[in-house]
Amino acid sequence: EVQLVESGGGLVQAGGSLRLSCIVHGYTYDDYAIGWFRQVPGKEREGVACINSVNDDTYVVDSEKGRFTGSGDRDKSMMFLQMNSLKPEDTAVYSCASKVGECTPTYYEPDDYDYWGRGTQVTVSS
Repeated sequence: EVQLVESGGGLVQAGGSLRLSCIVHGYTYDDYAIGWFRQVPGKEREGVACINSVNDDTYVVDSEKGRFTGSGDRDKSMMFLQMNSLKPEDTAVYSCASKVGECTPTYYEPDDYDYWGRGTQVTVSS
């Protein structure tokens, strides 16, 4: 069974940075895509990035390009989302999700993924 565990959230001041981690367990082959999503109460889940495990190719939604980047550590089965220049509106629960294969053109859609972590809270103060 595939399991995902996020960490790295917390409280940060506007303009600060956080690096979120997603530990991935359960895939037989190191060929999967990790999507990063965020959600605030009362709003739909929003996709922000996708990272391919095989080559760390990262896709970031236009609204976050220049602030969010992705990377991975295959030896540790960990994928990361680096978030810089954080704003109060970035406050949300951030979750990672996974699927076999590579990021698709619809990587920002929750239905693209098969497994989900529980999320980590990111709070950005003004």
